[in-house]
Amino acid sequence: MADLTGAVWRKSTRSDTGGNSCVEVAKNVPGVVGVRDSKDRFGPVLTFDPDAWTRFLDGVKNGEFELASD
Repeated sequence: MADLTGAVWRKSTRSDTGGNSCVEVAKNVPGVVGVRDSKDRFGPVLTFDPDAWTRFLDGVKNGEFELASD
């Protein structure tokens, strides 16, 4: 497990301003990107290899994860 001590968490600009859907990302830890729910700051953290994180973001931007509408 990655040591995220000293991680600087940044709230996503896409997060819900009402506080219902908040995501925070930490990219200042060498070799790892952390993602957490800002409503549960002591809860679980997902960690990604920086290259995998970049590929994920590219996929989001390219619509790879869009749900099919019925």
